[in-house]
Amino acid sequence: MAHRSDLPHVVIVGAGFGGLRAARKLAKAPIRLTLIDRNNYHLFQPLLYQVATAGLSPEAIARPVRAILRRQKNFTFHLANVQAIDLGNRSIRTDKGNLAYDYLILAAGGATHFFGMDRLARHALGLKSIGDAEQIRNHILHLCEEAALERDAAQQASLLTFVIAGGGPTGVESAGALAELLRTVIPGDYPTLKHAPRKVILLEASQRLLPAMPDDLAAYALQALKKAGVEVRLGAAVQDFDGKTVFLSTGETIASPTLIWASGVRAAPLISSLPVEKDALGRLKVLPTLQIPQHPEVFVIGDAASFSDREGKPLPMIAPVAIQQGESAAQNILRILSGKEPVAFRYRDPGLLATIGRSQAVARIGPLKLRGFIAWMVWVVVHIYQLVGFRNRLLVMINWAWNYLLYDHPVRLIHQALIGVRGPRHLEFLPGDENSGETLSKPA
Repeated sequence: MAHRSDLPHVVIVGAGFGGLRAARKLAKAPIRLTLIDRNNYHLFQPLLYQVATAGLSPEAIARPVRAILRRQKNFTFHLANVQAIDLGNRSIRTDKGNLAYDYLILAAGGATHFFGMDRLARHALGLKSIGDAEQIRNHILHLCEEAALERDAAQQASLLTFVIAGGGPTGVESAGALAELLRTVIPGDYPTLKHAPRKVILLEASQRLLPAMPDDLAAYALQALKKAGVEVRLGAAVQDFDGKTVFLSTGETIASPTLIWASGVRAAPLISSLPVEKDALGRLKVLPTLQIPQHPEVFVIGDAASFSDREGKPLPMIAPVAIQQGESAAQNILRILSGKEPVAFRYRDPGLLATIGRSQAVARIGPLKLRGFIAWMVWVVVHIYQLVGFRNRLLVMINWAWNYLLYDHPVRLIHQALIGVRGPRHLEFLPGDENSGETLSKPA
């Protein structure tokens, strides 16, 4: 369909949770809508850890943007890398050319935060993209292959020691899933490793896991992880990692070639480079209406926005925030186009969820606190519901049923091209890193 050039041009940078919700909200608006992303798909990032632990294929948690919005007549998709934004001239520079806008929604998301530890950043494994998840899966399985041939007991133990940094939901869920893989699947595939020590170590700098959860649920999660065979070390921050040894703030070291980094998120470099006031994480400080001061035509949402709640606390970098802000930004653009004033954003907390492993999870939904199997069932239903598209829901349900009944992680493929690839694949922002945040409030 040809779009009228006299219509207002709204550009959305990023096809993550917030960007996609904004695009859908603007479906019937009398505008030209352009969505830019470096990937041609929307990624359900909360389940990336299951790709990393061989439970799901990437195709099960990703869906092409064009397929999602194919019936939206005012929509155009640009597969491009955003290189710079000129706020003064209302122009976006990409590797495919420049693009002018009348209104801009920045949903460019976040990137892994390594807190200035350069050597660690080169060797640690991030978990923010499909490439990251496949890299981790490949790394884990390749180490099992090496361990199966290793005759030296100490070296074999090192190869089979997997360290995860970060006691938020991403770290907790990754630790639980990896422990299950090593406990139930690896001995069958590698008979020589059946009696070899296989260790998952979860590190958390503070004195408790899941800081956004109530104390009793966090304590339950800790005990459930320990029961699943995860070694949890609280009050232990990572100070460095050279690819062979993890150095801790306690003075201890862990011999391991694996450090999965789930310990921090910051705004993407594209966002941090803009000449706008920022917070310590590089997020742009926005007005209550999600607009940038001096640039009312620009809205910032999700991991790119620094927005405080009524108590003055910055909202977490999670999917529900991005989704609600995406809808609010789109609604405010509609209000402006109709001659009305934009309204302030109000966040509605949907609750907190984290799964710990098979039949184990914790959940806070309003005043209700759940744990164990009931919480796990809630987690399953919420994640299935929030996946985009029937095909993805069906694929995930089939894989989960297979895994649950047969104790199997079916996607155990090693890509030779990824062997030896280390470090994060997203240090430089290109749209697509915005697929961040977690479902039903899961801080990283």
